[in-house]
Amino acid sequence: MRKLMTLIVAGLMLASCSSSVNSYRLAAGGQYALQAMTLSDEQVRSYVSQYIAKLDAQSTVLPESSPYTQRLRKLTAGLNSVDGVPLNFKVYQDNDANAFACADGSVRVYTKLMDLMTDDQVLGVIGHEIGHVALKHTKKQLRNSLLTSAALQGVAAQSTTAAILTDSQLGALGKTILNAQYSKKQETEADEYGYKFLKSCGKNPLAMADAFKKLKELGGSSSSSVTSAVSRLLSTHPDLDKRIANIQKMAAADGYKVK
Repeated sequence: MRKLMTLIVAGLMLASCSSSVNSYRLAAGGQYALQAMTLSDEQVRSYVSQYIAKLDAQSTVLPESSPYTQRLRKLTAGLNSVDGVPLNFKVYQDNDANAFACADGSVRVYTKLMDLMTDDQVLGVIGHEIGHVALKHTKKQLRNSLLTSAALQGVAAQSTTAAILTDSQLGALGKTILNAQYSKKQETEADEYGYKFLKSCGKNPLAMADAFKKLKELGGSSSSSVTSAVSRLLSTHPDLDKRIANIQKMAAADGYKVK
């Protein structure tokens, strides 16, 4: 892959010599492509940590004394790290049914999702999102943003040290994290990783199937606010019936009682 990127950059540089109009754009494009492909895991975690710090400061993060936080601590007990990265959990006071996990180990759960789901269902959502992080799907999303977002282009220095992001770059990164859309293959991979992750941590992996069932149920809710929030989740999590069946098949093979 590294050899291929070298050839791409070389080709772009040669092309720039034959066109005075597009030479700068082509050369910059080759530089961004090389930076995106050489982005290290450490850089990704640093960039994401910068964004999460800003998001935490802008959001209403519930304190440890909150029943929501205490509930989250209880249901995530034993979920300490993934792929060597320590996990940290916080609850956002927000009327949106959402949750996300990031490459730096940050997991954020919104109060609305906790209101709508049982502990097992919330845990199932978390397990799935952690799967995307462990499988580096989120890193691929950032790479794509480095190539396509003008605000993010050029932030990846060709060293192990990450740059300090500007407000506009943090905003672009936030859109990448919160609006990430994955392929059907990636969704299935995250399901299977999340299943194994929850199982290895002593949790019931069938929680993921329960979470997807709840999403389907909420998608048909008569409440416009709930339907709007959940429809965004469903739009990025297609084929729920197949995915529920796949999780239940794995659970049955592992001896879990499938309802």
